Amino acid sequence: MKSIAIIGGGNLGVALAEGILSNSIVKPENLYVTRNQIEKIRFLADKGIRVTKENLLAAEKGDVIILAVKPYKVLEILEEIKPKLGFGKIVVSVATGVDINSMQNVVGNELTIYRAMPNTAASVSESLTCICGNSIQGMEEVKSIFNAIGKTVFINEELMNAATVVGACGIAYVLRFIRAMIQGGIEIGFDSHTATQIVTQTVKGAAQLLIENGLHPEQEIDKVTTPKGCTIVGLNEMEHQGFSSALIKGIKTSYEKI
Repeated sequence: MKSIAIIGGGNLGVALAEGILSNSIVKPENLYVTRNQIEKIRFLADKGIRVTKENLLAAEKGDVIILAVKPYKVLEILEEIKPKLGFGKIVVSVATGVDINSMQNVVGNELTIYRAMPNTAASVSESLTCICGNSIQGMEEVKSIFNAIGKTVFINEELMNAATVVGACGIAYVLRFIRAMIQGGIEIGFDSHTATQIVTQTVKGAAQLLIENGLHPEQEIDKVTTPKGCTIVGLNEMEHQGFSSALIKGIKTSYEKI
């Protein structure tokens, strides 16, 4: 992989560009980012990245072409850049809900196409990106790009909508939980700043326990819930109020919406 083109220099496109640059996946002069409002990505040019309004130019130059545009624009962009999608090119779409078959109907069955679903933690290089493709060609190259903004997992395409809900929408679910913990901390005496410090580090620590120890959450919960203690009564009250049920129902409702 000598060059990468990112079509769509929005928040995710910029996060990808900066991750690719910081991990030296390609040289900055071989990284192209497009946006109609080019003034909003001029700062990337200061880092040596090629910024342009021309999608055709970027598609011509890129070995891997990442479509970081709104779902309704994906097929339109593919139609536009189709003349530049020659042999050996790899297209990666990060748009929700546009399947590989729909993209192949525009560009043909010979082209290697991947779908990837990062989340907004890409901006701090902590995304979890789910990836699927119509070929194993270019798999390592695609993986290396998204490993630059976090971690990756390969899944079957029929699970991509579920991946959107758990991995991408999931950021919002976790943030809402964090907000509620902070509000609870304020109610029992902490100022907002201190409550936020305590809660965010606690959530980070809880996730790291599962990542490093590889245990089921209940096994870590058991270490904290002593008999007749304050943790178990709090957990039980949350369950009485429908905590787990509400979260599961919310996930299923988001999935049905997709």
